[in-house]
Amino acid sequence: MKSKNLVLILLCSIALNSEIYAQGKNLFFYGNVKNDLYQLLQRQGFTIKKYNTPEAAVNAASTGAGVVITANAYPEMDPANRISKKLLDQAKQKKLKLYIEYPFSFPGLDIPAKPLETHLERGVITTDKFGGSLAPMSLLGIHNSHVLPVEVKDPLIVLAKVVGLDKAEYGLTDTKVYPLLFEQGNALVCMTGLSEFQTGRYGPNASIKELWTNIITRITGRKIELNKWQQDVQPMFTKTKLLPADAQLNAIRKGVEWYYNARLLVHPSWKQEWEKYGNIDPPLGPPISQSKPSGDGSLGIIEGHTSTIYYNGTHRYRYCMRADDQGEVSMAMAMAGHLFNNEKYKQTAANLIDYVFKTSNLREAPKNDPNSPVYGLIGWSTYTPSLGVFYGDDNARAILGMIGASAYLKTNKWDKEIAECIMANFRTSGTKGFRGERLEEKNILKNGWQFYYNRDLVHPAPFFESWLWACYLWLYDKTGYEPLLTRTKEGIKTIMSLYPDKWLWGSSLQSQRAHLILALAWLVRVENTEEHRHWLDMMVTEMLKYQADCGAIREEIGTGKGHFRELKKNSDYGTDEGSLIFKNGDEVACMIYANNFALFSLNEAARATGSPVYKKAVDKLSDFLIRIQVQSENHKDLNGGWFRGFDYGKWDYWASNSDAGWGAWCTLSGWIQSWIVTTQAQIMEKQSFWELTKSSSIAAPGKDVIKFMMQEAK
Repeated sequence: MKSKNLVLILLCSIALNSEIYAQGKNLFFYGNVKNDLYQLLQRQGFTIKKYNTPEAAVNAASTGAGVVITANAYPEMDPANRISKKLLDQAKQKKLKLYIEYPFSFPGLDIPAKPLETHLERGVITTDKFGGSLAPMSLLGIHNSHVLPVEVKDPLIVLAKVVGLDKAEYGLTDTKVYPLLFEQGNALVCMTGLSEFQTGRYGPNASIKELWTNIITRITGRKIELNKWQQDVQPMFTKTKLLPADAQLNAIRKGVEWYYNARLLVHPSWKQEWEKYGNIDPPLGPPISQSKPSGDGSLGIIEGHTSTIYYNGTHRYRYCMRADDQGEVSMAMAMAGHLFNNEKYKQTAANLIDYVFKTSNLREAPKNDPNSPVYGLIGWSTYTPSLGVFYGDDNARAILGMIGASAYLKTNKWDKEIAECIMANFRTSGTKGFRGERLEEKNILKNGWQFYYNRDLVHPAPFFESWLWACYLWLYDKTGYEPLLTRTKEGIKTIMSLYPDKWLWGSSLQSQRAHLILALAWLVRVENTEEHRHWLDMMVTEMLKYQADCGAIREEIGTGKGHFRELKKNSDYGTDEGSLIFKNGDEVACMIYANNFALFSLNEAARATGSPVYKKAVDKLSDFLIRIQVQSENHKDLNGGWFRGFDYGKWDYWASNSDAGWGAWCTLSGWIQSWIVTTQAQIMEKQSFWELTKSSSIAAPGKDVIKFMMQEAK
């Protein structure tokens, strides 16, 4: 008898638990079936019953069930999403667990007719109720949030512009705060499209996943594991997955095709669109439609994506037509033409160089007048106010790119123009080898180039100086013109004596090292002395102190004078160029200033010295960059690219997005993409840039250019 009773009790218990389980698996939903939360819940196996109004969902819901009311047409306001007191009372009576998002109206809340669109603001956790990694002041990237500003007490998450990488370092006392998620009785209420987490590419990924685990657990009454979580944009490989044998080759192939997929090469059919956005300051515009054709380089290539991610996951574009991008991308294209025996790539490379020297205004008069003191210089961009601006580092990248492209294309077509640009920069550098951050045409025309050539200038910023030094050493090796070597050695000796506390370290000390290593490696090439090898080894060793096991080179903020504004209060966020990190030790790598250039420079150092230590560092960094290349089916314009910022601890595209213009999720056709794909090819072919270009025929035209341009040197 007792046995039968136990069986009966057990069966009743099973039936009751099954009913509770089924109840937790049933959800009553209002919103769009394309909504990310709806899709996730379906993948997780929930039974979702969809209704045409919030009232209908609440009416149909069984006692104790979960009801989800989402933004039906986010970011547009939905008049049908009206939450009445009657609805809330009915839900309370039925003990429903509600998630209500982006309501058109809500009892007791003064909801505006239109949302406020935000960009720099991030989500800030303000409660300890979530637990786990979502501690108070933790940050969430809710990109381009359209928020309905309301006043409530004790919100769980707010939206605010704050300083920090993973947490609001200065709190919330001095910044405007918008309640984002809060409790109202038995309901969680959200004032933005939080359920569009996959489409909007909210981050960091692990935190957003943990947040939704909390929310879904609350509305279903069941502890769940989101094992069907998906991302629209993610790294090509995990941190530990064994890479396939062809991973490097595929990374190069995808990296080159990215130029076409991103529609960065201007095509005649949308030239007017480029002119519209490329000739304003700042040169920003909407994304380029995938329906538009890609150009062939004859009209140039624009910069890439900005770090602004819109609510639908797309990026704003930078339409600026910069000289350095043209040269750098020509190198990548020529490399790919050589590697894949592809004539389209080769022709694109040649067209880009012709664009710089012949069809654009980048070398227009007086830069093309042999008697002008600015002869040979290349304007920063085609935008008229920038034509007379000369950054030495940008000229250097354009030069190096075109030297590399010429070698891959096996041509001497542009040797004279390349030599002219090198010497134009050299003769506006001072007696100690320094040129300074930036020169302007109007001043050079007024002062004459001799004024700059005879200056006793010291500018301890390797980022701006080092790659010009590399160009001077390269041309010295081909022509034997002694001042190119003498002044470069003087500059390098000075910069080494000032390391590190007197360096102008900019937004990243690693960027300074990455640039200087190239000049040091090529100095060893032309003068392999004990001192020069010591300098090189010292700088490589300093950089590799910060190389993680995964291969990433960690960002580092320097001591002494930085180049950009320090973030001392929340209002400073997003007002200047700056670092991806808040403090040293943050596990973030930068692909626009450091890891991209370090890959190239370290490979040159490894090939110049034969050091197995350098080679191991190159291989680790190469592996890291292969792994974090962007993979995306839904965003063809991003697939195969690299973003500036990557958190290798989280293994996610995450960093402080404070940099004005060049934040965590920007791409760059020249600085980032070209150096990574080209160097990967050189590593694969067991080659250096120096070796690639060793047989250049620039000596004869170079000597003629030097004789003409330096005849009045004193």
